[in-house]
Amino acid sequence: MKENLFLERNLFNIKSGNKYKCTGRKIHPLGFRLGVNQKYFSYWFAQMEDYPKFLEEDRRIRTLIEKYVEGSLKDSSNYGGIGHIEIQRETDLIKIEINTGFPDLLIEEHSLKIDQLKRDVDTMLGIGDRKLRITLNNVIQPYGEPKILAEHVASQLRNRVAFRRTMKRAIESVGRTSNKGIKIQIAGRLNGSEMARVEWAREGRVPLQTIRARIKYCHYSAQTIYGVLGIKIWIFQDTE
Repeated sequence: MKENLFLERNLFNIKSGNKYKCTGRKIHPLGFRLGVNQKYFSYWFAQMEDYPKFLEEDRRIRTLIEKYVEGSLKDSSNYGGIGHIEIQRETDLIKIEINTGFPDLLIEEHSLKIDQLKRDVDTMLGIGDRKLRITLNNVIQPYGEPKILAEHVASQLRNRVAFRRTMKRAIESVGRTSNKGIKIQIAGRLNGSEMARVEWAREGRVPLQTIRARIKYCHYSAQTIYGVLGIKIWIFQDTE
């Protein structure tokens, strides 16, 4: 009898448009600000039947570039990371802009490794008659980019550095930049404990519900011997 009343009440709420109040409603910080102070990382137009193909190609391009840059380094401890990758498609041209804190990572002596990267992308996509242009942009403050900072935190966690010390160093690195606040969160089996938990730290202001606030965000996974640790970083730059 109670189950029938519960189902009837839910059906009434659905038909009348009523919704139960629930907690935990979250929105992506970047998608929340698109069109206000957050730009897109992919610029192209496609017909409905080509949209999934282009979307998958963008994902494959970004994955290939990140793996290539990370694998081409002689010393992984000096890995600067990639802030973000912008992809722009035209009729006969594909432009790829790699924003990294250390653009000379792709330069070895007098030969450019970026030429090999072009050939790999061309082979993967089968570009054919279209042209491919890859450019490198220097990020002035590398640790002001959440993705670069998250990769640095992940490398520390993989080397069994205590998570509290790792978060403290990350906050100190952002403090040396022009940003006004940072929040970092790490979830999982921290320090190898049996119970998974979530720990976070914040320095300065991080107004996530202010649309005019310029927030940079990244989520990253670190594979450790104890399991996967989830890393989330919010960086507050300024308010427009």
